[in-house]
Amino acid sequence: MSLRGARKMFQTARSILKRDPAAHSLLEVLLTYPGIRALFWYRIAHFMAFHRLYTIAGFLSQHAAKVTGISISPEAQIGKRVFIDHGIGVVIGATAVIEDDVTILHGVTLGARRAVEGRRHPYVKKGAFIGANAQLLGTITIGAFSKVGAGAIVLNNVADKTTVVGNPARTVNKLPAKVINVTFTTNTSTTKN
Repeated sequence: MSLRGARKMFQTARSILKRDPAAHSLLEVLLTYPGIRALFWYRIAHFMAFHRLYTIAGFLSQHAAKVTGISISPEAQIGKRVFIDHGIGVVIGATAVIEDDVTILHGVTLGARRAVEGRRHPYVKKGAFIGANAQLLGTITIGAFSKVGAGAIVLNNVADKTTVVGNPARTVNKLPAKVINVTFTTNTSTTKN
């Protein structure tokens, strides 16, 4: 792994330390979190796939899946500071794209709905949160800073800053923003001495 790759992994570990209240130290995150170890192997496998060394990339991907319980295709595109929390059962398909600062909980699938040429898997934008056991299927886009509830089956695009839940996933009604009107008036009364 290059120096740039090592920096990316430390940046991810520091991000996890800030986002996970259960994390005690950077060393703990680096050595014991399966998500960061899966991303370590993914980054090497991705490099190999990029250079058309598909057999080696596949071997590394399968090794990582066996060790961590997280299956990431070497051809997927994953950004910086992605947090795969717990991770067991996570599956990320070959044409999936995950932008920076995304959180993915255990049991999540970013899968295809049918075998077609070109893009088949979801595109997850920056800052999205994907709940446990959610299934994101097909060529959908999950908007920036959106949330997918645990166990949701998402078959359609999700707008930015939106929460979806259920099977099939539907948008949760947004609560109206609380508006507090504050007015300042001056006291016009005068007192005589």
